[in-house]
Amino acid sequence: MKLPGPVENGWFKTGDLGHIDEDGYYYLTDRIKHIIISGGENISPKEVEAVINQVEGVFESSVVGVSDEKWGEKVMAAVVRKSGAGVQADEIQASCKKHLHNWKCPKEIVFVEELPRNTMGKVLKEEVKKLF
Repeated sequence: MKLPGPVENGWFKTGDLGHIDEDGYYYLTDRIKHIIISGGENISPKEVEAVINQVEGVFESSVVGVSDEKWGEKVMAAVVRKSGAGVQADEIQASCKKHLHNWKCPKEIVFVEELPRNTMGKVLKEEVKKLF
């Protein structure tokens, strides 16, 4: 059977990132194409989003890498506030600095009414990038 994509050593390359735990369970954690490379460091948008989404007043977020002349890419975040919440960028930055290395923290945060999505409900990262 021929698989409809790249195969390496008998494995179909889906573009997913993940890990296997000590019990042999597989966990998908991100997509390779979404990884941000800043200053030679690999940054998982999911990791940064998980920190941002824990901030009181944040409904959801999307983190993307935007081209940067000095660093290659810089971390940027689009954030949707919960209804009636007044959370500010400096609160999100403070939480990120508390829980992440500085180079993983967003360099810019924009607030949006909603994240751009496709018909299946997946966030369109390329559309998020256009916000910056």
